[in-house]
Amino acid sequence: MVWMGTTILSVRKGNQVVIAGDGQVTMGNTVVKANARKVRFLSSGDVLVGFAGATADAFTLFERLEAKLDQYPGQLQRACVELAKDWRTDKYLRKLEAMMAVVDKNVSLILTGIGDVLEPQDGIIGIGSGGNFALAAARALIDQDLSAEEIARKSMKIAADLCIYTNHSIILEKINIEDKHDITNA
Repeated sequence: MVWMGTTILSVRKGNQVVIAGDGQVTMGNTVVKANARKVRFLSSGDVLVGFAGATADAFTLFERLEAKLDQYPGQLQRACVELAKDWRTDKYLRKLEAMMAVVDKNVSLILTGIGDVLEPQDGIIGIGSGGNFALAAARALIDQDLSAEEIARKSMKIAADLCIYTNHSIILEKINIEDKHDITNA
């Protein structure tokens, strides 16, 4: 039996970055669990991660990323690149089947097992079986007068309506970004 499912969406807009994930886990054509938690905070709440793929593999990667974040505090991109190197070259890690959306106040990244560390140009990430549905919906809504959270919730609903491996049990976590004021001499 093949475990399938998951939609993870990250939206960065204004003073927020969010990651939303559905709760459905399926085995073949059977829903095994409807309320899985696929979004987690790491690094004392400074980093937010969502995963698509095998759960045990994702937890292994969470632990490895946490260790890299401890090794390179405040350097999310560096920690992710170092994790991707290990993931690609280590015999054990190479077999892990998962993708991750990783964000902090400054950057949004997609990590894959083939060594990719990608920063989307529009601040929107969609991964998993319904990821493309959610991504398309978020891109269509990004220029509307909606917050990152509102865009993510609407987009995840659309994905859940279209993807049979995605449900409406959404977990959404967010990081608020402090406003950066430009100080000029008057």
